[in-house]
Amino acid sequence: MDIFLTNTRTRAKELFSPIDPMNVRIYVCGPTVYDRAHMGNARAAIVFDMLVRLMRHVYGADHVTYVRNFTDVDDKINARAAQTGEPISAITARTTQWYLDDMAALGVLEPDHMPRATQYIPQMIAMIEGLIDSGHAYAADGHVLFSVSSYEKYGALSGRSVDDMIAGARVEVAPYKRDPMDFVLWKPSSEDLPGWDSPWGRGRPGWHIECSAMADDLLWRRPLEQDRLSEEAKLRPHVFDIHGGGNDLAFPHHENEIAQSCCANHTQVMANVWLHNEMLQVEGKKMSKSLGNFFTVRDLLDQGIPGEVIRFAFLSTHYRKPMDWTAERAAQAQKTLHRWRGLFKGIAPSEPYEEVLKLLADDLNTAGALNHLSHLGQALYTMAHGRASAPFETPAVEDVGAEWFENASKFVASAQLLGLLEPALGNWAELSVDLSAHADRLSSVRADAMQSKDFSEVDRLKQVLIAAGVEVRMSKAGVELVPGSGFDPAKLEGL
Repeated sequence: MDIFLTNTRTRAKELFSPIDPMNVRIYVCGPTVYDRAHMGNARAAIVFDMLVRLMRHVYGADHVTYVRNFTDVDDKINARAAQTGEPISAITARTTQWYLDDMAALGVLEPDHMPRATQYIPQMIAMIEGLIDSGHAYAADGHVLFSVSSYEKYGALSGRSVDDMIAGARVEVAPYKRDPMDFVLWKPSSEDLPGWDSPWGRGRPGWHIECSAMADDLLWRRPLEQDRLSEEAKLRPHVFDIHGGGNDLAFPHHENEIAQSCCANHTQVMANVWLHNEMLQVEGKKMSKSLGNFFTVRDLLDQGIPGEVIRFAFLSTHYRKPMDWTAERAAQAQKTLHRWRGLFKGIAPSEPYEEVLKLLADDLNTAGALNHLSHLGQALYTMAHGRASAPFETPAVEDVGAEWFENASKFVASAQLLGLLEPALGNWAELSVDLSAHADRLSSVRADAMQSKDFSEVDRLKQVLIAAGVEVRMSKAGVELVPGSGFDPAKLEGL
């Protein structure tokens, strides 16, 4: 199947052509681990998890190498250690595990490699030495800086000229810099900060060099040593297929990565395709602590919003468009997933719908894929509704026929390709099973009230259900109870 991706480097949607179809290589910039992952971190993780799922489906699970790093040496981490008095190693170990746990709750699969910056200091030092030797970097006052003027393509990724970048950015002006745009590859460390011995004294790496060193080691040098590169790939040394991250990283982080990687490895490009996801908004506004709308993934999970619901909401917007997180969007996602999980419970997946695959292959159109599944899900529900023993339950084959189950099997496969309807993410939906008894009771009480004209008991039951976070829907067809994002089954005890 042909896959088309919008390449930031060329500003065009292009047919993806892997360097080596037997080993599609992807690198994505991961988090700096000093605190809980926020919702913006989650969007990038979900977007590129979706990319990898698609690549593995098309090229084979064993033919994709996915790397996502952890930045565990950074001034923000140092500041947190100084603030709390806690060892840096303890902070990074805990926050790294927080990130992994929170992303797992969103259905994000772990990459093949999750390197930490502190594990790759020797590779960074070697790359910096090569840049100095080739005239692309210089040492000054214990620092090593990349000479931006030595790389004529600087700014090509972001589409900015150096003059515009200087005018529009707050560039650190330091006496050891030859040019305001030169950026740090290595900087000195005091005794109270993390540091490693180097030719330029005890110090630590700048932010940008770590990704260049780790990507080259894990996506070129290691596959070469393991004989996992085709002859075609060997003709493209130090170049891999896809580099991704949030669009806030395009400048300066990715621009700097390209400059130092291309100069260190004598290549024209670092990666063939650059993918960037747009940013996150909350209720129509940029997420920020000053606006009081800053959420971590753990905040939402602790509020009772299932990780699968968060994932669904994120995928309902194309990755190249700003994603607006709203309570209404989350509630609608939960209603849809609740219906799907009830209707397709116990259905084994087969192969995804061809149309869903085509939509995903068209620049990761997850929004289109979900919309298509929503229409299919409604049609399958309509066929089964009224024939199943209760709303949202899987019908019997004698009621709907074998074709219904064939479509249901494709539906589940399609949803699981999107990371939805996975058994591991479905615990939240199991809570709704007990609501059938409450729905039956409310339906019976309602029928009695229609005769007696006394609706006091109906109103009482509704208020208890609503207080427990249950949405109560009553119509001529019957009573439907749907657990909301704040559903608390404990509040229904003794009802």
